[in-house]
Amino acid sequence: MRIRQAVAMAIIGLAPALTGCLTHTRIVPKTRPADVVLNAELGLLLKQVDQRFEAVQTMNAAIEIVATTGGGRQGKETTYPSFGGYIFIRKPQDLRVLLRVPFLGSVALDMVSNGKTWKLWVPKRNLAMTGTSEVTKPSTNGLENLRPAVFFDSLLVHGLGPDQVVSLTQDTRVVTNEKNKKDLVEEQDYDLEFLAQPEGKTAHAVRVIHIGRNNLLPYQQDIYGPDGTVVTRAFYSNYQKFGDTPFPMKIEISRPQDQYTLTITITKLTLNQKLEDDQFELRIPDNVPVKNMD
Repeated sequence: MRIRQAVAMAIIGLAPALTGCLTHTRIVPKTRPADVVLNAELGLLLKQVDQRFEAVQTMNAAIEIVATTGGGRQGKETTYPSFGGYIFIRKPQDLRVLLRVPFLGSVALDMVSNGKTWKLWVPKRNLAMTGTSEVTKPSTNGLENLRPAVFFDSLLVHGLGPDQVVSLTQDTRVVTNEKNKKDLVEEQDYDLEFLAQPEGKTAHAVRVIHIGRNNLLPYQQDIYGPDGTVVTRAFYSNYQKFGDTPFPMKIEISRPQDQYTLTITITKLTLNQKLEDDQFELRIPDNVPVKNMD
């Protein structure tokens, strides 16, 4: 055994000389382990996801939103001015997004949905659209493919569906210490992968929730389309507690296929306040032509 080890070490030592190559060492940013690493079993993680979802029945959020369009396909990106506004959510599927023009305060965009039908009104462009809540005829303009589910599924992280199965994996990511940009921390995480009910020996991914082990809260969610491509990535940060419910005050929604990103900063949040029916009504002026997106 010792002879074999000696031969192996000799071969490794001679390798650079035999191949004519020399080893090269380069400096890379140094990382360190995280200070806090929490442990949880799959059952507890699923229970926590369900509890956070069920804890929010309505939402009244004052927001600032910034849209960025473009990317590698266009060879450029365009970032638009920040718009203030509101997002109202009432379960099971009522949603309204109301944005106002900076400084003027007039309506920039108004969108409502009951989960089945959808309306959009953009006064400045004299543009009105309606249809079902699913994109049936994709537009080359990515923002025209914006549907309520993009907001609803990103703002509220759903748990395990009745027709889904789940797997748990673990990984790490490198994050920057906010107080010291040179301090790179290897943070461990749990990844919950939700899959549609298998058909035979195959199954496709529906969503993946990435949960940081420093606080056991989601920091990212990936949502997949039927063909297995990522249609939405949502990133969560700046959690604050409302009663016993932690909620992210900054949410970045990326739509890779549509080539746009929405960065939502919540400036004021009220949960579980009663919302009236008229808060989810959108009246489009009679003289405006309505484009049916179906």
